[in-house]
Amino acid sequence: MIRVVLVDDQTLVREGVRSLLALAEDVEVVGEAGDGEEALRVIPELDPDVILLDIRMPGMSGVEVLQEFRSRGLSWPTLILTTFDDDELVRAGMRAGAKGYLLKDVSLDQLVAGVRTVAEGGSMVQPAVTQRLLKGLGKRKTEFSALDQPDPLTGRETEILRLMAGGFSNKEIALSLNVAEGTIKNHVSNILSKFGVRDRTRAVLKAFEVGLLK
Repeated sequence: MIRVVLVDDQTLVREGVRSLLALAEDVEVVGEAGDGEEALRVIPELDPDVILLDIRMPGMSGVEVLQEFRSRGLSWPTLILTTFDDDELVRAGMRAGAKGYLLKDVSLDQLVAGVRTVAEGGSMVQPAVTQRLLKGLGKRKTEFSALDQPDPLTGRETEILRLMAGGFSNKEIALSLNVAEGTIKNHVSNILSKFGVRDRTRAVLKAFEVGLLK
């Protein structure tokens, strides 16, 4: 069972997302928070598998929640809940460690797929919105530790990086390329090492920054 904590200041949004997730047999909402301060209390207590985090809240924003957890050395797989006009905040949230984003009018299939993907270690960087959302990344230096100029990738590593940018998990990439999941894990580890980053999302963001992904 994938344990989820939902953070959103709008009660109707929380109720809607909770109702959708209740339809998935392998997902359970174990807690909720109506603002950032409450999220800082609830999340460490419940230690969820996935956080669904509203990016725009009164008082402490979702970005500030992620930044505060990072300052404490804490992190959980996090999906940002957003609308189409939150581009800059979403970019900031992903730089702060979020694994991707979901639009607030998300369908059941997209919501459950997103939760499952990040729970399995993947990222939810959807191509349909990615170009618009991430186009500003190339104009600024990333705000996390990474090599200024990543070591060259092999052809297979580049192929896997593009699939990572599409939000696919290791298992999905392995099925797509007809190889063992362990092989993909090794390739992903090599990609992270060559980029000098600690997770898949930072690798994708760095790849956009240096022009490896267009």
